[in-house]
Amino acid sequence: MKLIAENPKLSLVQIINMSVGFFGIQFGWDLQRANMGRIYENLGANADQVPLLFLAAPLTGLLVQPIVGYLSDRTWHPRWGRRRPYFMIGAIISSIALLFMPHSSALWMAAGLLWILDVFGNIAMEPFRAFVTDKLPDSQVNRGFIMQSLMIGLGGSIASSLPWLMKNVFHLANTAEMGNIPENVKFSFYIGAFFFFAAVLYTVLTTKEYPPSDVNFKEKVLESNKGFGGGVKEIIHALTNMPKRMKIVSLVQFFTWPGLFLMWFYYTTAVAINVFGGKDASDPIYAQGADFGSLTLAYYSVITFLFALVLPKIADTLGRKNTHAICLFCGAMGLISVAWVHDKNMLFLCMTGVGIAWASILSMPYAMLSGSLPKDKIGIYMGIFNFFIVLPEIIASLGFGWLMRNVLNNDRLLAVQLGGGLMVLAAIICYLLIKEPNKINDVLTAKLEVEENRSV
Repeated sequence: MKLIAENPKLSLVQIINMSVGFFGIQFGWDLQRANMGRIYENLGANADQVPLLFLAAPLTGLLVQPIVGYLSDRTWHPRWGRRRPYFMIGAIISSIALLFMPHSSALWMAAGLLWILDVFGNIAMEPFRAFVTDKLPDSQVNRGFIMQSLMIGLGGSIASSLPWLMKNVFHLANTAEMGNIPENVKFSFYIGAFFFFAAVLYTVLTTKEYPPSDVNFKEKVLESNKGFGGGVKEIIHALTNMPKRMKIVSLVQFFTWPGLFLMWFYYTTAVAINVFGGKDASDPIYAQGADFGSLTLAYYSVITFLFALVLPKIADTLGRKNTHAICLFCGAMGLISVAWVHDKNMLFLCMTGVGIAWASILSMPYAMLSGSLPKDKIGIYMGIFNFFIVLPEIIASLGFGWLMRNVLNNDRLLAVQLGGGLMVLAAIICYLLIKEPNKINDVLTAKLEVEENRSV
């Protein structure tokens, strides 16, 4: 077996520099997650229409991420590197979409801009996961992904709180006539566009990439230029020959992410209606509740930021799979307990559990994959891993509207609780089926599996 020399260790400053871009990307994601349901309802959408209007995100992720992963694996420029060109292109177009989003005058326009934002947001985001594995030795992989969690938590906390800040600090209006977007939401998106672009640009300018270590890299680039069919064939082959460990972690992801999607679909409006007692998007009480809901989402991102500081120590002590299972259970309890809230401030306690889960979701699954994927196919496999995030969202987007109308009676709070139940199932699968590779035989098996995937 031929072993590839391990990457040199990076300083804390270098790891921070390579992660700052994720702060901007998450700023954009959290802005749209916290506010798109509200924007859609302001433009006249019913509760059962919201999942379908979010369909752009998973469809684009399903198609774009493996393609971008495949292409970035085969990209090299002496100045711009392998992954950074994709960061930059995605950031530029996504920032433009954020600027135009709050000027949407109809549902089709908002949905179209969300599609553009999701396409290019995925182009910017997907290579960042591979970037960690490209740059860091295995001993620093945990820290690399957890630093991304820190940046995600920081970006998400600021982005989600912006509508509340715009209303309560800068006194911008948080209500608007049906068909219009409130001023506090508009200015939040303007600020988001700036941070998305500036943060990614910072990482591009401060971080260098290593040249490809694969001696067959030039031949693979020539193969990739043979046509679209060759790329599709390789993506399909990688999908059908996933390492065993990746299959189990993917199953955990498949049941984890519906809980998050249902929260993003309905949590803010559930707070506005079920907790505050608002009637519709034109009601000032509804607007007050929606702003407060966004503030509690910002709070869970703060918890994510803080918990990520201690997560490496917990993972080193308990193991990655035990840590992740416990964190998922905390998130599930946070979502389920929203229905028991009578005092609005109790929502912060609920979101504490979600913040703990979110810190782990952003790092532990990727850390659990570390060492089981072939180095020259990291981009493809990270894109394929994303399938098991977006497939449940596609299912939810296509089928959850029917459940909302016919089973849940359009009760947004029940939808959030159902997401918590699915997260419990993910925690059980993680605890029972994933084995920690802490024995020499397990490590050798993982290395052999990697070499088999490399050789094909």
